[in-house]
Amino acid sequence: MTTWIGPEDAEYDERRALFNAMIDKRPRLIATCRTPEDVREALGRAAHDLLPVAVRSGGHSVAGQSTNEDGLVVDVRPMKDIVIDPKARRARVGGGCTWGELDAAAQEHGLATTGGRVSTTGVAGLTLGGGSGWLERQHGLSCDNLLAVELVTADGREVRADDTQHQDLLWASKGGGGNFGVVTTLELRLHPVGPTILGGLMAWPFDRASEVARAFRDWADDAPDELGPGLVVLTGPPEEFIPPHLQGQPLVAIALCWNGDMATGADVVQVMRDLSPEVDLVGPMPYAGLQSMLDDPPGFRQYWSADYHDSFPDEAIEVFLDGGARRPSPLTQHLLVPWGGALARTDADATPLAQRAARWVSHPFATWEDPADDDANIAWVRDYRRANAPFTTGGVYLNFIGDEGDERIRAAFGTEKYDRLARIKGEHDPHNVFAGNQNIRPMAPA
Repeated sequence: MTTWIGPEDAEYDERRALFNAMIDKRPRLIATCRTPEDVREALGRAAHDLLPVAVRSGGHSVAGQSTNEDGLVVDVRPMKDIVIDPKARRARVGGGCTWGELDAAAQEHGLATTGGRVSTTGVAGLTLGGGSGWLERQHGLSCDNLLAVELVTADGREVRADDTQHQDLLWASKGGGGNFGVVTTLELRLHPVGPTILGGLMAWPFDRASEVARAFRDWADDAPDELGPGLVVLTGPPEEFIPPHLQGQPLVAIALCWNGDMATGADVVQVMRDLSPEVDLVGPMPYAGLQSMLDDPPGFRQYWSADYHDSFPDEAIEVFLDGGARRPSPLTQHLLVPWGGALARTDADATPLAQRAARWVSHPFATWEDPADDDANIAWVRDYRRANAPFTTGGVYLNFIGDEGDERIRAAFGTEKYDRLARIKGEHDPHNVFAGNQNIRPMAPA
């Protein structure tokens, strides 16, 4: 039975809060849904009361698209059922589950699928938007492992999309976002992972950034698929594992996941270890532990963006490091992630995502506390993107960005795929009820 929460209820502020503290919207109603029938009831209420709709699971949308102002939020967080079939290597996952919850259940069987790098991210939102994670070069994006999806459409129909029915909706759900309905269940392919992998963090003082970044670029560009690494500029946190003289100082670091033979992985990692990092936390660790290594608590202000690159020459590295040196907030992380491997081998038409052969993704990830610093941090992201523009392809991965307009949404899919998505949208949501996302505007069916 749907639970209705409004501004007069004690839990209202807690239920409406999102990961990004910049977003402070006040919906008229939050519909807490436990079943597809509850979702149908919530959508019916929204239609009757002429309320705009947002869908909330993990609440990690940096643009705040998990809520709205004076509308109705369909909150699917109570949908927590997880069923793991270890023989079939398949997971059936409720629409309200987080990656931490799915990883914990699947790791009991030594299984996982590509999931987000932050454990509190919702499985549904990440997968529908593509799904980048440590295992992507080995096993593809989360959406490449999506076998079926069950959703409630704008007109209240309960629909299952798989390889035998509603194949158009399954295709659209592999990166087209939450444009087509409220997802209540996902079925995902699992792979042997861990439960112990080789992972962790290495870090160097920033005066070695150019040397380390070039070495990382050459190393990661030609690495085996079992390696999922990232380069990051960050500020040394006040933690025991950071030497006192590096705490509060800018660092260049790599985070990595090796899912394969441990001895081979040690040999691969040795290339970076030979650069004598002052922090070396890379070793055998639980995969689920790696998945929560980068978790930040909620309550910080966030502004992100991203771009694709076919190559990352020395000039791009210098722009990247200059941007890292100029970060206005010590909480900000500046990331560079290699793609390739299984991402590039996936048939280009298997998902809506364009430019799957891109080799790199740059990801300025601004995080800060004080609202007075909003302008400086937003400007930092935009300034970096302008300086970085000569080295980009024009493509983008939408899960890494905020609300940057229709042109960027179209760039994520390309014209042909965007038009196909718009036709599917026109068939299943002709009135654009599900506009609270990286929105694809419905095209009238031919």
